[in-house]
Amino acid sequence: MANSSIMSNSTSMMDFLLMEFSDLRDRQVSYAMFFSLIYLVTVMGNLIIAVVITLDQSLHTPMYFFLRNLSMLDSCYISVTVPNSCINSLLGSSSISKAGCATQVFFVLFCAYVELLFLTIMAHDRFAAIYKPLHYTSIMNPRLCVHSTLASLLSGLVYAALHTSNTFRLSFCHSHVVQQLFCDIPSLLKLSCSDTFSNWITILVSILVFVVGCFIFIIKSYIHIFSAVLRLPAGADRTKAFSTCVPHILVVGVFVISGSYVYLRRSAMSASTWDMVLSIFYSVIPPIFNPIIYSLKNTQIQCALRKLVTRMLFSGNVLRIPTQLSHSHVVGNQCR
Repeated sequence: MANSSIMSNSTSMMDFLLMEFSDLRDRQVSYAMFFSLIYLVTVMGNLIIAVVITLDQSLHTPMYFFLRNLSMLDSCYISVTVPNSCINSLLGSSSISKAGCATQVFFVLFCAYVELLFLTIMAHDRFAAIYKPLHYTSIMNPRLCVHSTLASLLSGLVYAALHTSNTFRLSFCHSHVVQQLFCDIPSLLKLSCSDTFSNWITILVSILVFVVGCFIFIIKSYIHIFSAVLRLPAGADRTKAFSTCVPHILVVGVFVISGSYVYLRRSAMSASTWDMVLSIFYSVIPPIFNPIIYSLKNTQIQCALRKLVTRMLFSGNVLRIPTQLSHSHVVGNQCR
């Protein structure tokens, strides 16, 4: 009867305590300011990309359609974890309610799942554009783009809901201190006094089937892309292709490997600094670097952004960038 009472109390626990950047107050504030700046720059960069692609009709192609989706997703992804950590550090508080923790777990899983699917679809888009250019319009038709986006979002909701509900049906009695900067499933499973074997098996199967499957598909797509690029004459086009593809593969690799390591590692109750660094790698790094890789080095995005700024400054009409203007300003991948 006593054990039953203890179990009931542990299950009804209202708050969890998250890890902090540092035990020193000055460092907590410094880290909070640093990550707040990164957060604001990342969100602004991603939203600017989404707005530019929406307003410039010359960018209404499959590649930029998915880039816009990725930018909006990345703004949401980094918003799930960073603001809460920064606010807690500034306020000197580390508590999060059970409902808030469940919400954070759900949206981290949802964003990470859809992020990987979008990156996989974008790799397929580049494969079709470079390796099968004559069939590109039939392969990446508008209907496929819309349906694949909706399928990614809906399956992401199901995936996140299943894992979140499977985690929070457990009883938590070992501790209420989550050994992580934000709530994630591996850290919560370490706190549970229930049998978590089925949870770990579910995580393992998910990673082996979904994560590894997508990663292999991305690598396979880029192998075909590289083989096609290597057949081109040595010059600017080959250099540009490699300078774009290699950073993409690196970011995807960091995202997949760090996330898989964190979720598969059944470590002790205490977390190391390395665990927290890895959590930043898969939750913060992709939203930061995706805009840089896909947009800041992209001539068409740069041209569209300049035209948008020009129209804001001189005409005040930014609701539509005419197609004629867009094409006339992009000649030989140069922005006039």
